[in-house]
Amino acid sequence: MLTKDHVSWGHTASTGLGFTHDEIVDAHFAACAPHYQAALDQAGIRSGWHVLDAGCGSGAFLPWLSDLVGPAGQVSAIDLAEENAALAAGRMREARTHCTFDVRQGDILDLPYEDDTFDAVWCANTTQYLDDGELGYSIAQFRRVVRPGGIVAVKDLDASLITVGPGDPFLYTDFFRHAARTSGYARQLLRTRRLHRALEEAGLVAVRQRTMLIEHHAPLDRATLGFYAQACAAVARQAVGMGLAGSWEPFLDPADAANPLRAHDGYISEGNSVAVGIVPTAS
Repeated sequence: MLTKDHVSWGHTASTGLGFTHDEIVDAHFAACAPHYQAALDQAGIRSGWHVLDAGCGSGAFLPWLSDLVGPAGQVSAIDLAEENAALAAGRMREARTHCTFDVRQGDILDLPYEDDTFDAVWCANTTQYLDDGELGYSIAQFRRVVRPGGIVAVKDLDASLITVGPGDPFLYTDFFRHAARTSGYARQLLRTRRLHRALEEAGLVAVRQRTMLIEHHAPLDRATLGFYAQACAAVARQAVGMGLAGSWEPFLDPADAANPLRAHDGYISEGNSVAVGIVPTAS
């Protein structure tokens, strides 16, 4: 829920991108783990496959991917931030996975793999950092490295479904809508439900997409409250700085007992979309 250029929370990785530091990525993952598991299940990854996690971050999905491919499978991962790649490799070692794995630093816009290397590519919470041209190019890269008949699965946050309460249910929606008037990160977070079009334009076939609503109701557990209170505060600070109308003050202090997320009827939602396509086989 941070804008790409918002760095005052201190959760940027070495790449300079907001929302990519392992502390915030892992906190978000902990808050949404069951929903993220359900999203991964949409991909259709099978035992024995070689799968690439493109934009793996600190590697939270890697143990789940290794479970899906099993001892006969292989998991590779790549991330732009060198420190994230190191954390992801450490996570896989600690998981004591039985599958073969490889983690490296690199760019999803220039994947260092041969054509037809993988049975599937999984890309989660990464395309939000790409402009429209980069999005199309990344999916073309995914298609290139996946064998004919293999799958490309892209998951990302849909900011249009962010609602926070109690209070104005459209407060945060209006923030993203206002910020999306110019090109950049906010607009890209509102592009998610069109991911299937990007897969189709890249030549993938049998494309399908599912958007899932993630809801958290009070009392929020520690992980959920910790992440979302900080995230909402970061957006509130930015909204105040932009002079946006609305009741932002109650969200500014994550620790304040009067913070809406700490209320008996506290609530927050977000959306996640998963788009999956198949690399066509020769006719």
